[in-house]
Amino acid sequence: MRFDNQLMAPVALALLTALVVSFLMTPVVKSFAYKVGAIDVPKDERRMHHKPIPRLGGLAIFAGFMASILLFVDIRLNPQMQSILLGAVIIVVLGVVDDIMALPAKLKFVIQIAAALIPALNGVSIQALSNPNIFSPNAYWVLNWLSVPITVLWIVGITNAVNLIDGLDGLANGVSAISAATVLVIALICSEAQVAVVMAALVGACVGFLPYNLNPAKMFMGDTGATFLGFILSTMSIQG
Repeated sequence: MRFDNQLMAPVALALLTALVVSFLMTPVVKSFAYKVGAIDVPKDERRMHHKPIPRLGGLAIFAGFMASILLFVDIRLNPQMQSILLGAVIIVVLGVVDDIMALPAKLKFVIQIAAALIPALNGVSIQALSNPNIFSPNAYWVLNWLSVPITVLWIVGITNAVNLIDGLDGLANGVSAISAATVLVIALICSEAQVAVVMAALVGACVGFLPYNLNPAKMFMGDTGATFLGFILSTMSIQG
C-alpha cells in the first residue's frame, strides 16, 4: 500500500484543523443550544438518557469541517465542490430548525431532495452501476437519464441512514468517522487529492466532537450533525 507523500501534509493539517475547531466550538454551540431551547428531554422509554441533553452538536462538526475546507480546498473554480457545500449548508440549516422545533417528515424529505439535486445537477452524479449478471458481456449499466434520480436516491438514502443510526451515544459519529477514514485511505492510494483533504476534514471534525458525545454524552449532534455527515459521505463517495 503506497500513499502519495505530497498529499500527507495537507491531509494531516486539514484533519488537525477540523479537529481543533470542532473541539473548541462544541462548548460554544452547547451554550447556544440551551439559549434556543434545542434540548432533548427524555419523554419515553426509547430515550437512553435520563436527563435533558442539548442537541445541535452538529453545528460544531460543521464549523470544524468548513474551517478546514476553506483553508485547504480551492473551491473558487470547482463548481462540483461548490454544489456539494451549498447542498450541505441547506441540510445543516434544515437540521438546526428541526433540532429547535420538530418539522414534519414530508417537509424535511422534500428539502433533502432539493439539496441533493444541487450536486446531482452539477456533475456529482452516478454515471454507471455494476451489472449483477456475471454472464452478461456488459460489465456496467450506463444510467444515462437515470443518472440524476439514482444519484438523488443515493444521497437522500445515505443522509437518512446516518440519521437513523444516531440512537446511541457516539454511534453515528463513530461510524461516520470510520467511513470517512476508509474513503480517505482509498483516496490517498488513488492520489485523489481533493477527496482526501475533504475526508480528512470530516474525520477531524467527527473526532473533535467525539469526547462530548461518548457515553455518557454531554451533547448530541442532533439531526444537524447526522444528516450533514450522511450528505457529505454520500456526495464525496461519488466523487471518490
